[in-house]
Amino acid sequence: MTATDPSLTALADGWCALSLLHGRIESHLERALQRHGLSAREYSLLDVLSQQHDGAGGHLQMKQVADAVVLSQSATTRLVTRLEDRGLLARYLCPTDRRGIYTDVSDTGLALLAEARPTHDAALREALDEAAGDPRLEPLVRVVETARTVA
Repeated sequence: MTATDPSLTALADGWCALSLLHGRIESHLERALQRHGLSAREYSLLDVLSQQHDGAGGHLQMKQVADAVVLSQSATTRLVTRLEDRGLLARYLCPTDRRGIYTDVSDTGLALLAEARPTHDAALREALDEAAGDPRLEPLVRVVETARTVA
């Protein structure tokens, strides 16, 4: 294969379109969530952690949280610390493994998340609607709109 191989060019074009869509959505979310004092990453972290439960496998380890919010473990730890300092999260030791540390969203964090969710969802819808008008992004928008996560 050469650098001008059509399959490589198509692959690069697809990656560029995906990156462009992600950037547009993230920028839109960042601006919208500012009114709640949250960044898009902070919102995502609160959202992921709010879905934990007390059942088997219900609490996420920091590595799982980092994977869910697409950050390194160290960046996730810094983000958790910032939100903990704001009273939005609380950390505690795992009752069955004293080496494990879990993070839960505080009542204040849950209230802020509930307040910010409609803003987030409206901004996401708006960003996707705008992106759908771009022929390079429209197929990706359709994929995002129909994608479901595996539970």
